[in-house]
Amino acid sequence: MVEKVLEVKDLKINFNTYGGKVQAIRDISFDLYKGETLAIVGESGSGKSVTTRAIMGLLANNSEIEQGSITFKGQNLIGLTEHEWTKIRGFDIAMIFQDPMTSLDPTMKIGQQIAEPLIKHRGLSKKQAWAKALDMMKLVGIPNAEAHIKDYPHQFSGGMRQRIVIAIALIANPTILIADEPTTALDVTIQAQILHIMKKLQAEIDTSIIFITHDLGVVAGIANRVAVMYAGQIVEIGTTDEVFNFPQHPYTWGLLNSMPTIETEKGELEAIPGTPPDLLEPPKGDPFAARNKFALEVDEKMKPPFFKLSDTHFAATWLLDERAPEVEPPLEVRKRWAKYQAKHPEADRRKAVAVEFNAVLGSEDNL
Repeated sequence: MVEKVLEVKDLKINFNTYGGKVQAIRDISFDLYKGETLAIVGESGSGKSVTTRAIMGLLANNSEIEQGSITFKGQNLIGLTEHEWTKIRGFDIAMIFQDPMTSLDPTMKIGQQIAEPLIKHRGLSKKQAWAKALDMMKLVGIPNAEAHIKDYPHQFSGGMRQRIVIAIALIANPTILIADEPTTALDVTIQAQILHIMKKLQAEIDTSIIFITHDLGVVAGIANRVAVMYAGQIVEIGTTDEVFNFPQHPYTWGLLNSMPTIETEKGELEAIPGTPPDLLEPPKGDPFAARNKFALEVDEKMKPPFFKLSDTHFAATWLLDERAPEVEPPLEVRKRWAKYQAKHPEADRRKAVAVEFNAVLGSEDNL
């Protein structure tokens, strides 16, 4: 039995603006298990970062959590005071932010910034904390760490600054690490090094990671499970193998069909047409219907339930309903299906069963 470390259930988050109420997160549920990496993917504006900022208690002042719960160690994090959050944030739950330059204090020495969580949360002396900060700098691959521990952020390159941000997030051995597009601004060589460091440290301290990204190539190399978000909702969730090689939602098809692989031939990539819906007035039915060439009449009228394809794989699309017509997904998706079904003969989308929309979308099985 794998331990569940986080449960997000029926979460709805709005933002009050001059233009009206933006329904940014619309009824999402998922679990996170000990030692696993859950990737949340989707276009900009799909709700990935809002979800994780709610888990960190860092939502903007104009936000409103309409309903739902975020349970960590048996405690609902929604409604905690800032004083209560200071005991959790940076200690039990830590975050790697997108831009390392704006995440670091330009007036503080690097060693001080890495050591601060240990002084604040673990009560270590400055000498003890700085010694551990030096060890962590070496662990994340900063060369000649002894000579650079008293340097300032501007004296480091972008890749080195990102390593420092990772060191700060992991120094207190958090139960949960949230990585919000931590490799977006880095070149592919440094990106690979950063991902290797994260996986290595995760194995050593057994932390659970929520990895936010729009880069499916990164997801394939780091995640155990993948949740695909669109317009503030999770539309598909499953193991990385299931979502990448047996995808069922047309939005997931579009994401994969726009991503090159070593087998991609010239002219095969396609962009998803159109733009995401306005969340001031979200669609009544499937939010992806307006951009979906496979959309059915029911997609305009009713939000699809989740259909269960396996104990770990769920997708919210009417195409899985037994009454839906057979459609032919893009060639790249059909190739993935063929390879997956050759290895998993039991996989059959026609046997998908509708389940309660707000069912907890996760299973400790097969992690």
